[in-house]
Amino acid sequence: MSGVKIAQRKEKCENCTKQCNKKQGEDGASSGPESEEVNGQLIEGPRLLLSACLSCDGCLSDEETLKISQQNLEEVERVLALNKKCDTSKHKAVAASVCPQSLPFFAVQFGLDINEAARKLCSFLKSIGVKFVFDTTVAAGFSILETQKEFIQRYRRRHHDSQALPMFTSSCPGWIRYAERVLGSVVTPHLCTARSPQQIMGCLVKDYFSEQQKLSPERIYHIVVAPCFDKKLEAVREEFYNSLLETRDVDCVLTSKEIYHLMQKRKISMEQLDSVPLDHVLREGGDVELMRHDGRGSEGFLEHVFKHTAKEVFAVDVQEITYKTLRNRDFQEVTLEKDGETLLQFAAIYGFRNIQTLVHRMKKGRLPYQLVEVLSCPGGCLSGRGQAESEAGGRVDKGLVQQMEEVYISLPVRLPELNPVLNKLYQDWLHGPDSDQASKLLHTEFKGQSQSNTQPPHMEW
Repeated sequence: MSGVKIAQRKEKCENCTKQCNKKQGEDGASSGPESEEVNGQLIEGPRLLLSACLSCDGCLSDEETLKISQQNLEEVERVLALNKKCDTSKHKAVAASVCPQSLPFFAVQFGLDINEAARKLCSFLKSIGVKFVFDTTVAAGFSILETQKEFIQRYRRRHHDSQALPMFTSSCPGWIRYAERVLGSVVTPHLCTARSPQQIMGCLVKDYFSEQQKLSPERIYHIVVAPCFDKKLEAVREEFYNSLLETRDVDCVLTSKEIYHLMQKRKISMEQLDSVPLDHVLREGGDVELMRHDGRGSEGFLEHVFKHTAKEVFAVDVQEITYKTLRNRDFQEVTLEKDGETLLQFAAIYGFRNIQTLVHRMKKGRLPYQLVEVLSCPGGCLSGRGQAESEAGGRVDKGLVQQMEEVYISLPVRLPELNPVLNKLYQDWLHGPDSDQASKLLHTEFKGQSQSNTQPPHMEW
């Protein structure tokens, strides 16, 4: 979806979606070759831009489209208004979880350091009726630890399991949608099964926190503030819906800009807002200490898994990682060498032009990497279209992204292994890191259809 608003997508992409294979399968055989002028050249046959494919709703069911369209400010305001009107016993406790990549956006917009910006954002959200405001770094910690564990398992069975490696990270819903819908079973067995930070946070709020609050999960309305529109699509996946209780782990995803526009709409100034600390998932008192994970403005999966594997498998303690830029800043690799031998080779690949190169190399058997951190947004999560797009629309505001990067790296780094909250939750909530409960709540699976008839013709990146 790449930041294209739901209401605009069908109009923008209608011609493209008519040509995609899924539509042809539904509507019958193609009516024959068409021609189109692209960059001054006449191209014969159906042509589909990948950017259009990912930003249209042609492959979404009517039910999916409806669910995504309900993830907006109006729906949140409806829930908040109902809380004011109905009896207290029928209230929904509204909880908001803020992604760490969204906080730098508010820090830049507010002209404050990131910790004070988080407190001001918390104050605003509580002023409109949100009861709990969390930072999702703890959920990202779970996702990293589970990814590390899965990679080690895959690495050790690599000689007798052809699908064990390479492993691709799976926290980016734009990448996941493309992998499932277009690439299919060629790629999906290689996707890490650890849930994304967003969905682990959803499970943590609706399962653990709701129990601590003595509330049934459906009595909590859970909002996630994210830098990316694609996170809305992730929230409505069927595996994250409890049909028995009729509730989702994440009820609504709002982008950073959607929240900021709500502040502007209500004409809220920083002077009006108190400095209110974020809430603790463990219901502890005191201010939340904001931390970040290693990485270039994203969740840091590559760096954490690389360092962990180097130490766990090869007894090498890696302090600093050196990135080698290949095609561009969004196609980089890191290598672990010892005594002239290459032990590990990982890559960070961002943006769909680079993903094309990744897939082509994999199909030709020329992919040397054991793990690839894949993100659909060039520049990573800080560049998500839900916060980094210029007000004119269509382009990323590079100046804003640079400011956000500077704010993000100002946060101290803490290894998730050393986070006492995670260790306590593993025991109290999941009954241990290797339990069935941990496997059930921290992992998911991906649906890889056969690749035949899934690759649209003349795919342009």
